[in-house]
Amino acid sequence: MDIIQVQNISMKFNLMEEKIDTLKEYVIKLIKGKLFYNEFIALKDVSFNVEKGEILGIIGFNGAGKSTLLKILAGVLKPSAGKVLVNGNVAPLIEVGAGFDPELTAKENIFLNGAILGHSRKFLQEHFNEIIEFAELSRFINVPVKNFSSGMYARLGFAIATVTNPDILIVDEVLSVGDYLFQEKCERRIQEMIDKGTTIILVSHDISLIERLCNKVVWLEYGQLKEIGKAELVTKHYKGV
Repeated sequence: MDIIQVQNISMKFNLMEEKIDTLKEYVIKLIKGKLFYNEFIALKDVSFNVEKGEILGIIGFNGAGKSTLLKILAGVLKPSAGKVLVNGNVAPLIEVGAGFDPELTAKENIFLNGAILGHSRKFLQEHFNEIIEFAELSRFINVPVKNFSSGMYARLGFAIATVTNPDILIVDEVLSVGDYLFQEKCERRIQEMIDKGTTIILVSHDISLIERLCNKVVWLEYGQLKEIGKAELVTKHYKGV
């Protein structure tokens, strides 16, 4: 049973040819018809399916379109063409600090970010200690997160997103900013979720992580689908072995 269907999606962005420093300058150029853009194609005609319980790795060099694809899967972006069908609730971890208010404390952000992910206040109160303990931030619960390191942001975001077993967990390089021991802890949590049937979409430059966790891999190159198949085979081709 497919939990995600990606059907011929493309994504185009219009990039300004020149830098505009002020709103006034932008408005003047807009009125005079002197705003010029270059078209950038981030994804082109990409199609694949993900089965329920599958662990899909997405690999490719910088600029291949991996993060754009994840944002489309998470519903953050709408593709310029094609469509994506998602059958289940999604917990996205696609950007360190996304869904947090830097002026609020860690405690306040647990309730804010948790609400964004669809958790009730009652649920978050019941699991508050579990989140804090997993994130290893008990000494910092009343500290505004603007004072957090990227690793602390990632730990808190991961703990909130994985406090339950969502149908689909989307992870984009978030684990790379944590320390080695916490990365191992996160990997164990992901494995527990896999064992309970959660579908995982994982982007990482760490090919050994992809090989350990994933059973299928999508390889993107310049926004196009280069190869899709069993993890061991695709990663072998990717490494040029």
